[in-house]
Amino acid sequence: MLLFLTLFFTGWFLILAASTWLFATRPGSQPGPLPTPLPRVSILIAARNEEAAIARCLAAIRQLDYPAHLLEVLLGDDASTDATSAVAAHSMQGFAGSFRILPIQETLGLARGKANVLAHLTRAATTNYFFITDADIAVPNTWVQGLLAHTAPGVGTVTGLTLVDGPRLFHRVQGLDWLMSLGLVQVVSDQGRPVTAMGNNMLVTRAAYEATGGYEELPFSVTEDYELFRATIRLGFNYRIIFRPEVLAISLPMPTVGNLLHQRRRWTRGLESLPWWLRAGLLYYAGFYPALLVLAWVAGPAVAGLVLAGKMLLQGTLAYFCFRRAGRRAPLWLMPVFELYSFSLTFAMTIFRLLPLSFDWKGRRYK
Repeated sequence: MLLFLTLFFTGWFLILAASTWLFATRPGSQPGPLPTPLPRVSILIAARNEEAAIARCLAAIRQLDYPAHLLEVLLGDDASTDATSAVAAHSMQGFAGSFRILPIQETLGLARGKANVLAHLTRAATTNYFFITDADIAVPNTWVQGLLAHTAPGVGTVTGLTLVDGPRLFHRVQGLDWLMSLGLVQVVSDQGRPVTAMGNNMLVTRAAYEATGGYEELPFSVTEDYELFRATIRLGFNYRIIFRPEVLAISLPMPTVGNLLHQRRRWTRGLESLPWWLRAGLLYYAGFYPALLVLAWVAGPAVAGLVLAGKMLLQGTLAYFCFRRAGRRAPLWLMPVFELYSFSLTFAMTIFRLLPLSFDWKGRRYK
């Protein structure tokens, strides 16, 4: 057993160290010249009961450093029972570009939930570039140019960078988790392995989207962004995943542990569609804490403590490089709290996944 644990942790640390080195030394996708003349673009936002967040999202849209007359902003109100539409309309009064609110009342083909809203919005869009974000996201003023600068012939999707941020300790540790996870995604993507895309900070060309048949023809998934991304890859379109400050959007955090568990349960549905080698890698990565408990029992708490300290040191190094590339200062003092957060989340998600429980997302239940 001790030999097995030695091999397990040796491999784990080698993989994390190699990933950190690759992230720190590979610059990733670099921006090219913007299309000339600057194109009109469509910004698509799906919203369901977002009266508390939508004003912040739209205020950021209004601050974009891109000619307003070239912006078409489409908001899909997905059967909201609050004042989402009224708040959105008030927030966009006097906007120099085009702004429309589309009440979503019918279902298109196979699409459901957010995918159905986006299916309607893409049909209403009149440009060749679909910029997709969420109601709880505030994009930077350089967002449109930042994503456009990575478009090229054959590129179907460009994914930006998102950081969770908020005033509480629980919010900040979520941000640390997000950015380090996205750093690892960046490493795999830079090796030419398509992993995923994020539908809260994403550009999809009309050509790539329509080639898939659109959300109304794609199989339903609660991770609709990944389903669309996979479809574009299957059709031969290329992709770019960007880890740069000019495309860094700020997401509102999950306010409670329960909300966080439901969010992560939704994400694990998408993980089940990943290639086997990537699922195996994620399972290996998540096996650290169960293996650490066994190590504490076999070799004693002191040895397990040294292994945990090594993990904190390596992950702190990764966090430093991730935040530096994003143009932020890494909250390295959070690493001990992050370990408690990760340990608790790993075991809570294991129980949540194994039990026959449904999960809630935007007021709808999913199995």
